[in-house]
Amino acid sequence: MRGMLLVGLFLGTNLMAPAQTDKPRPAYDFSLPGEERIKLAESAAPPEISGKATVYLLERTGYVKVRGGTNGFSCLVDRQTPLNQEPTCFDREGSATTLLTRLYAEEQRAKGKSEEQITADIEKGYKNGQFIAPRKPGIVYMMSRSAYLYISENNQMVHIPPHLMFYAPYATDKDIGSPPPAADMPHLIRPGQPDAYIIVVPGEHAAH
Repeated sequence: MRGMLLVGLFLGTNLMAPAQTDKPRPAYDFSLPGEERIKLAESAAPPEISGKATVYLLERTGYVKVRGGTNGFSCLVDRQTPLNQEPTCFDREGSATTLLTRLYAEEQRAKGKSEEQITADIEKGYKNGQFIAPRKPGIVYMMSRSAYLYISENNQMVHIPPHLMFYAPYATDKDIGSPPPAADMPHLIRPGQPDAYIIVVPGEHAAH
């Protein structure tokens, strides 16, 4: 649903487009040199931030920490599904909380677990204390122009705009005033969940 919301609300994409018969290829290319994949991860935030961040490189065995940071941020290429490519930089709070679920997800994929199993494990982890929701407000940079999501509803890969996400654990649409579904409005994804976010798409002049 995250992909549907981003595409439908922020881009105005026609989600009723004819579906492809074959599943698209993954957007993330493991065969690219490590330096290029590190730059892709860093593209999520301005260089003043990503250049001082801890960087994780996505390998077929999971994430590998390739550089320690000095500002508390962590940058990596996230994948909410194995077909996605989502350069992301978590702030200090996200690095200590939400990021751990993303590292776990890729580790479990490498072990052959299904997406349904991984989702269930993470939900269970939030309940038993293995994972915790962000404990204070914070920001996640997703300002890369190289982000792609797989939309299962119409079997398509789509490009998504640079955007910012703000932690809103367990928030609902009512908490943010139930704004109309317009491109210039903030929107909530995963409402009611520990990893709920408020998404904001900055003006074109602010994108990197």
